[in-house]
Amino acid sequence: MVLSDRSIREEIDRGRIVIEPLGEGCIQPASVDVHLDNRLLVFRNSRRPYVDVRENLDGLTEMVEIEGDTPFMLHPGEFVLGSTLERIELPDDLVARIEGKSSLGRIGLLIHSTAGYVDPGWKGHLTLELTNVSNLPITLYVGMKIGQISYLRLSAPAENLYGSPGLGSKYQGQAVPTASRAYRDFTDGHDVQGT
Repeated sequence: MVLSDRSIREEIDRGRIVIEPLGEGCIQPASVDVHLDNRLLVFRNSRRPYVDVRENLDGLTEMVEIEGDTPFMLHPGEFVLGSTLERIELPDDLVARIEGKSSLGRIGLLIHSTAGYVDPGWKGHLTLELTNVSNLPITLYVGMKIGQISYLRLSAPAENLYGSPGLGSKYQGQAVPTASRAYRDFTDGHDVQGT
């Protein structure tokens, strides 16, 4: 069941849903608007012939900051990682979905490739996978509305929350856009064979 605005407010008032800061007028009929933080993780030009998911790729990106009213220009076909301005926390019986704003989708801005799902127990800023699929550059501004989060109630509270020991959670507590940590699936013993 998707939570309505009334249920979202009740969960926030009880401290079970955390969205900090929560902007005035951000609670929509069945979602909450979130905003773009000032830091972006940009992919450098590299001599690598491919991306190997088994390798730590920290050197493949660099952090840049959007300053003041100067926009970041996201060029056609470009992909960068951003972050929500808001810190998000979920209780044990809710999951969330982050989706783009329809007005931004209509100009070709996608805010996630596949990672729109937020597990119960999540705590941190959400990393956004920003892609421009239009033919023209798109401006990104600090604090602009970038997406919306909807909440769904589980059939029962989760037994193992995101971040629990043994789950291999890679991003709990992140505060900035965070590059892929897929290599940990191979180095931490959580490889594709499940061993």
